[in-house]
Amino acid sequence: MKHLEGTDGLYEIRVKQGSDIFRIFCFFDDGKLVVLLNGFQKKKQKTPSGDLEKAEKLKEQYYADKAKNKNA
Repeated sequence: MKHLEGTDGLYEIRVKQGSDIFRIFCFFDDGKLVVLLNGFQKKKQKTPSGDLEKAEKLKEQYYADKAKNKNA
């Protein structure tokens, strides 16, 4: 697992299947729970910015939903 520079707590899990490499973005909730977000097949050296932005939005939505459910 690798911390992604320039992000607030996002990590990248790397999975290799044969000659294919897949990346899954994730983060830790309260240091106990690993929350998996979105993934993609790695084809280039640089992480696609659209996939990273999607992961950041999903993380924000996760915490918004968690806060909403806590107050319900």
